[in-house]
Amino acid sequence: MTSNSVITQVLETDIWVKATWEEFLAFAEDSSWEKGNFYYDREQMRIEMSPVGPLHARHNSIIPYVVILFAALRNIRVVQFANASFRKVGIREFQPDLAYYIGSDLRVPPNDSNSPVNLNEYDPPNLVIEIGASSFSDDLGNKRLLYEDAGISEYWVERANTREVFAFAINGGGSGRIQQSRVLLGLEIALVEEALNRSQTQDDGEINRWLIQTFSQG
Repeated sequence: MTSNSVITQVLETDIWVKATWEEFLAFAEDSSWEKGNFYYDREQMRIEMSPVGPLHARHNSIIPYVVILFAALRNIRVVQFANASFRKVGIREFQPDLAYYIGSDLRVPPNDSNSPVNLNEYDPPNLVIEIGASSFSDDLGNKRLLYEDAGISEYWVERANTREVFAFAINGGGSGRIQQSRVLLGLEIALVEEALNRSQTQDDGEINRWLIQTFSQG
C-alpha cells in the first residue's frame, strides 16, 4: 500500500485522494460514514459530508418541482432519485444530489433495495444535478469528467450561494454549456434559476402555481 493511500487520509473529506476500489468500498460500506456522499473515478475517491443547513435543503427541493412539473405537464416519463449511489463495479461510483431517468427507453432500477444502483445491470440516469456551495469548483471540474465518462446525457451544477445554474450537454465523452435542456426539450435553464430566486421570497405553493401557469402557456 502506497503512502498516499486513502487509508492514511481517512479524516480528509471534500478532496480527491488516491485509493483502490477495495479501499473505496471499505469506506462506502462503513456505517460510520452513512451521512457521506461517495464518488470514485480514475482510481481516486472523494467523500463529501451531506450539508444539513437550509440553503442546500431548500434548493434541493425547488429544482425537483421544476423538473417534475415540466415533465408531467408535457407528458414526459420521468423517474427521480435523490442522493442515490450509482456504481460501475471496480470503475466508478457517484452519488449526486438529484438524478433523473427521462423518457421511455432506459432501463430504470426498481425501488426495492438500498444498495447502490448496479450500472452493469441498469442504465445510468440521463440527467444528473449537483447543488454546490463548498463543492462548486469540483462539481465543474473532476465530477464533470466523471459524468462525461459515465455516459450521462446532461449535467446541471447549481451554485447555491448565487442560485446560478450551469447546464452541460454531454456527447461523445465531452461536454458543452447549454441554455436549454436537451433531455427536457423546451425547458430554459433561466427558468430554473428564476424558480430558485423566487424561493427567497415565495413559499412552495406560490412557486408551484407559477410553474404550472408558465408551463401550461408554453
